[in-house]
This record gives sequence, C-alpha cells and structure tokens, in this order.
Amino acid sequence: MRRQLKTFLVKAKIIHPDKPARIAAAPPAPANPLANVDSFSVGLRSARLEGWFNEGNNTVYPGFTVSADDTVLDLGCGDGGIVSFCANANADIIVADIDSAKVEATRLKLESLPAKSVRALVTDAAPLQLEDATASRIICTEVLEHVDDPAGVVAELVRIGKPGARYLISVPDASAEHIQKPIAADVYYQKPNHIHIFSRDEFRALLENAGLIVESHELNSFYWALWWCFFWVSGPQDLANPTHPLLASWAQTWQLLLDTPNGPVLKRELEKHMAKSQVIVAYKPG
Repeated sequence: MRRQLKTFLVKAKIIHPDKPARIAAAPPAPANPLANVDSFSVGLRSARLEGWFNEGNNTVYPGFTVSADDTVLDLGCGDGGIVSFCANANADIIVADIDSAKVEATRLKLESLPAKSVRALVTDAAPLQLEDATASRIICTEVLEHVDDPAGVVAELVRIGKPGARYLISVPDASAEHIQKPIAADVYYQKPNHIHIFSRDEFRALLENAGLIVESHELNSFYWALWWCFFWVSGPQDLANPTHPLLASWAQTWQLLLDTPNGPVLKRELEKHMAKSQVIVAYKPG
C-alpha cells in the first residue's frame, strides 16, 4: 500500500522519485461543538438569555437582585437551584418546601456556600411558620399550580414580606399546559402535581388582589415547553437523566439555533405564543 501511494505521488509529480515520500499526518478531526450539549445545559443557556442568574450584579432575574442585606425566602425550594445563587450573594436564607428530604438536601448544600445564615422549614404554607415582615426577598417558582388554595399561599407570602419586599413568582403558562394535556401522563394533572392552570390574566390578578404591585410579567422558555412535549411522547424516562434521542436532538437543535445571529430574536417571538412559564416580579408597598 505504501509503495502504491509513492508511485501515485511520483506520477502526479508531487514528489521526486529519488526522494523519500513524506506524507503528512491527517489533521485532527475538528471538535464537535455539540459533544457536551445536553438538555439541562442548553436550558441554562436559554434561561441566561432571559436574564436569569447574572452573577455580575447578583441579579436572580431582571428586577430581582439580592444582596448581603437581604433575607431571602424560597418557598418550594426543591433542589435549591435558585436559592443557591442567593446564598452566593451572602444573604440570609430561609428554604421551605413540603418535601422534607429536599429541604434537608438543600440545607446541606447551602451550608457550603457563603450565606450569612440558613434556616430550613418543612411546610405546606398553610400557614407559613414565620413572623410577619420576615423577608425582603420572596421566591416562589412553579409552586402555586400544586396547592389547594393559591390565594391563601400568596396571602401568606405577602404577610411575611417586609414593606417594600420584592417577589419573584412563576407558574406554568397555560399555552404549554394545554398543549401537553393530551399526551402527558394522567398523574401530571392530579394532586400533588398540576391541579391549577392559570391564564395570564388570572395569574396577575392573583398577586394584585393580594396587595402586590406587579412590575413585570414575562413569558419564558419556549425551549422547555417543547422539551416537555417531547418528553411525554418519548415513553418512560428518568427525569433526572433523560436519554431519549428525541430529547438529545432537540437540545442540539436549540443550541444551534441560539448560535445563529437571529436565534435569540426568534426565541423571544416563539415565547409570545408558547411558553413554559410566566414570571412576575412584584413588590409589597411600603
């Protein structure tokens, strides 16, 4: 094979017959830009485009900054993703959830971060075991759709907020919830899961009727709205480690879209019509 290659190179006048052939090694294959893409890394990138988690100025979400002077309550803390960001801003932290295992796991995670203090509370928020005017920053994301009495929970959040306290509250958007309904597992719309679907007007009114002043009301994450549709049609999946090729392909497609100059523009337009969440930033009058 080597002799045949040299004969070809001589005939092609690429090398002289009396000189040894020097065949350059093949260049390394280019790095695959999608090699490390997964559903959650792409979701985080997409969220950052919406303004989530700006470490430069301790902004959890546009209009909702946290400082070392704040006491932050995260009701429905889950795995502590949002409140961990607040802990890194040196705030006092209160984590609360109905799931005692998640509360304990989040408490342990926060102890390794520079929060000034960490308090853990297992509660269904009816009522919250906190004094009036306890917190200056209140987070309640993707919780109200689960509870029997959303208005009662919001009233509790308002009660424990200091005058001027700021609120970051989100619920699933009705657009994605209704699209998923024919394909989602039945349990998804049964207690303790999503037992309420809030229209955009209903969600805003829920907070305003409790006495909060709404500053912004945004629609977020077409990516996750469609991801959940694909999740349901992919058959049984481990939510902590989804591996179906459809989900991997969607993550890669969205990554490629965001890499284009107008990808973020298209993202915002799509979210006007189908969004995973609606997010409100509000404050309690002083």
